[in-house]
Amino acid sequence: MTLAIVHTRALLGVQAPQVTVEAHLSNGLPGFTIVGLPETAVRESKDRVRSALINSHFEFPQKRITINLAPADLPKEGARFDLAIAVGILAASEQIPSSAIKDVEFIGELALSGELRYISGCIPACIAASRAQRRIVLPKACEDEAALCHKGEIHCAENVLQVCADLHGREPLPLCQPRSAEETIYDTDLFDVKGQDQAKRALEIAASGGHNMMLFGPPGTGKSMLASRLPSILPPLSDNEALEVASLTSVATNNTYKRSDNRLCRPFRSPHHSSSAVALVGGGSSPKPGEISLAHQGVLFLDELPEFNRNVLEVLREPMESGEIHISRASASVHFPAEFQLIAAMNPCPCGHYGDGSSRCECTPTRILRYKDKVSGPLLDRIDMQIQVNKLPIKALRSGDGERSSGSAEVRKRVAKSRALQHERQGCGNARLQGKELRKHCSLPSSAQNLLDNAMEKLQLSPRAYDRILRVARTCADAVGATDIQSTHISEALSYRNFDRFYTRLSQF
Repeated sequence: MTLAIVHTRALLGVQAPQVTVEAHLSNGLPGFTIVGLPETAVRESKDRVRSALINSHFEFPQKRITINLAPADLPKEGARFDLAIAVGILAASEQIPSSAIKDVEFIGELALSGELRYISGCIPACIAASRAQRRIVLPKACEDEAALCHKGEIHCAENVLQVCADLHGREPLPLCQPRSAEETIYDTDLFDVKGQDQAKRALEIAASGGHNMMLFGPPGTGKSMLASRLPSILPPLSDNEALEVASLTSVATNNTYKRSDNRLCRPFRSPHHSSSAVALVGGGSSPKPGEISLAHQGVLFLDELPEFNRNVLEVLREPMESGEIHISRASASVHFPAEFQLIAAMNPCPCGHYGDGSSRCECTPTRILRYKDKVSGPLLDRIDMQIQVNKLPIKALRSGDGERSSGSAEVRKRVAKSRALQHERQGCGNARLQGKELRKHCSLPSSAQNLLDNAMEKLQLSPRAYDRILRVARTCADAVGATDIQSTHISEALSYRNFDRFYTRLSQF
């Protein structure tokens, strides 16, 4: 047989489209040609494959070898096709039985010695192979990552000799055993935060409804500390959510996957304020997920919000609404999930001491307002809750004084109960309520409606802010088990939007 067909997978975003490797041997001058829109790393695979087969004591055919990667219009990138090309050559030269490769997919990079090296994005490939009802062979270095998949028949090999021994039926490759869910252990606890009861209450409401939140106040008041405790009060990821998060991490990394024994803890991403728009939302010539996608199903924390480039912040507006990001390039158009919870933190002025009750602030009103306006109004509109974090009195900092607040474990139970109520009622968190569903589940009695109407007129809030206040009020009601939204819940929701009111006096200058 001079023609062999082998199945493998490319990587496009978080998808793994099928690629068919057609290996053909013909008479003529010895040569090795790869066609099918390969990029540089794929074209170089012919040298890796040749050395790997020779060093593994196989016969490298002295014929004209043509490798076609179909479909031809799909760009092929990386060294992930090495193993499939090697298996195709061995099958075409009848060194392994061609019948054994019919229902198998092969993915892996070859070393010159024949060893198999790690490839990124193996989780999407495992999922796609399972749907196609084929077993898949991966490098041993991908075992920890592949173990997160609980479906399909997954095998891991250390070298090409083990793969061929399996195909000959002499020494079958062991199945990759799925990893069972372990108890989630949190490194931080809300109990560590002293005082700031209002901010802690707001953090619980934000966690319960999945609301975006901004913390503003003088430096050293605990804004970053509060934000870092948010994952500890969020419910653990479900198995499907954990698989989505692991898939994005797998696609984003170019190094060996690092096994996490705490994989059910929600991700927490905190990019530096010097990050570019591409680093934040993803992109590149070969599109990779950015920070917002790596924070999928978790928390994206932007500290020192005004220090970010304004153009960088503006790219967040669309994914904050849609929960995904579309990236179009000349070579491909991909989309990544980006259903994250935004937590931002900022100082009230450049020196950080405006409004802290001291006389240390020497910023002029114009300078303070210019600093505030670095964050655009449309972006602020998309942040449901804006919480002022005040400076604590010295007495509150004393260890053991007034420690009455709940720890993360206790708050997490309340958050999980509130989220379960929301999903049972409407199938999503309150922060995702839209249109008819919003009006249906957030109807107000006349007293609460009048309160909200007066606040809208007095504070000159936008229609988007109106909807967001309704969503937060719905979460406040769910937190206490109330069926209907009352005036107290509207009042609490309004108290979480005091950013503009904080600067009202300065706007007169």
